[in-house]
Amino acid sequence: MEEHVTVGRVTGVFGTRGWVKVLSHTRPRDNLMSYTPWFLRVDGEWRPCKLNESRHHHGVIIASLEGVTEREQARALVRSDIAVLRSELPPLGTGEYYWSELIGLRVVNLQGQYLGRIAGLLETSAHDVIRVVDDRERLIPFVTDVYVFNVDCGPDGEMVVDWHVDD
Repeated sequence: MEEHVTVGRVTGVFGTRGWVKVLSHTRPRDNLMSYTPWFLRVDGEWRPCKLNESRHHHGVIIASLEGVTEREQARALVRSDIAVLRSELPPLGTGEYYWSELIGLRVVNLQGQYLGRIAGLLETSAHDVIRVVDDRERLIPFVTDVYVFNVDCGPDGEMVVDWHVDD
């Protein structure tokens, strides 16, 4: 079965006709609306979902989904992840990664000391930040050749960073 890659999330309902508010994890944000089909994670399963229509409303993406015509149906989808099939994603250039490839990677510093695993990433205005968790949480800027020196997304995936174990 082909892998699903999370690209957004349903964050709320809009209006009374079943529209939902959507948070996009794509860059630019509007790219989310170009993928088809969407898959929504409902009750622990990925379910295909057709996007009927979408638009911006006061800085928020709102969407109409096939078969969702009432507010209560939309409310049941709130907090559902939105995914697409990996084959739908464009190829990446050298040194580029999808966040989903990084989550779970083992992180060590230049001295070989284990810092934890990547539990998530944060987008900031300056740069992305990796959230490394083990016995504590560390926030490390994802800046290549400054903090991040090697990324291996293979089966034994590992990221090497310039970060002191006590930071």
